[in-house]
Amino acid sequence: MERRAFLKRAGVGMAATALAAPAVAQGAAPVRWRLAASWPKSLDAMFGAVDAMAQRVAQLTDKKFEIQTFAGGEIVPALQVLDATQNGTIDCCHTLTAFYVGKNPAYAFDSGVAFGLNNRQQNAWMYYGGGLELMRDLFQRSGLRPMPCGNVGVQMGGFYRKEINSVEDLKGLKFRIGGLGGTILSKLGVVPQQIATAEIYPSLERGAIDAAEWIGPYDDEKLGLHKVAKYYYFPGWWEGSAQVTLIVNLKQWEALPELYKAALETACNEQTLLMMAKYDAKNPEALRRLVAAGVQLRQFPRPVLDACYKATFETYDELAAKNADFKLIYESWQKFLGDSNLWFRIAENTLDNYRYTMSAQPR
Repeated sequence: MERRAFLKRAGVGMAATALAAPAVAQGAAPVRWRLAASWPKSLDAMFGAVDAMAQRVAQLTDKKFEIQTFAGGEIVPALQVLDATQNGTIDCCHTLTAFYVGKNPAYAFDSGVAFGLNNRQQNAWMYYGGGLELMRDLFQRSGLRPMPCGNVGVQMGGFYRKEINSVEDLKGLKFRIGGLGGTILSKLGVVPQQIATAEIYPSLERGAIDAAEWIGPYDDEKLGLHKVAKYYYFPGWWEGSAQVTLIVNLKQWEALPELYKAALETACNEQTLLMMAKYDAKNPEALRRLVAAGVQLRQFPRPVLDACYKATFETYDELAAKNADFKLIYESWQKFLGDSNLWFRIAENTLDNYRYTMSAQPR
């Protein structure tokens, strides 16, 4: 009897909650936002996440809060969406904050930095290690509010016209790469080029660049980079976790009713899970297709990785010495990285390496 009474009360409570949420939405004024992404619509994992997020917000608010989505270049150029959000041309944008390290190199920690946290570690640092608070304090000074809204995980190292057998082969290489990865590689003689997504293929095809990285097999195949450069390198050490971020104009955020804020954050958190899941499901089959099409997989030689690792932490120390924002966030990030690596090395890495070894052997 007690159990039935409890279930009856719980059912009434849930029904009341279900009725209350639309009632709150009905009492709030309608809000219409415009969002510009840094991606073309052809990248269905990236731009698809934007559309799915907007649809989820509308669903959670009984269509009282609607976000109209635009691909890169439809309202503003793909790499100018943050500026457009800041000046109020649009209400929010979906982008990779590493694109904007020229404004402040500390922005890179939001998206992920070289030889740093993987996807799960990035989420842990952001949500439970103080990372999100640090990033929001930083962006708030520019009138912006960031929230994680997707992740592509560890990336590939890109397509190259020639093999990379030594550090010497990097010298003079015109390489499409954004963020701090380009700054680091310039120490080794690379000439980094930051190019919007839609311009990567034509730049590689006509020889304006010698190599280009984007994300991983699923999206790289869509861009067709394998048609003009056959060597496909791994790993993309400059982004062990590429977190994608929804950046909102702070005044617009503060004007939102609490229900709409909760709906937006819920939808963004959902895409942080689903985008990574989609890439993990789609990358293996895309990689098989690329190899079948003649792509030659290559791992960066250990001496090249060692040189890049050394240059990476030299760059971090230099930036920390001259940029107070970078120093503050770097200290938090570095401690979290060390602690998290200890756990992952003991449990995750040990089991994963054993599984990978055994799965390659006949049973």
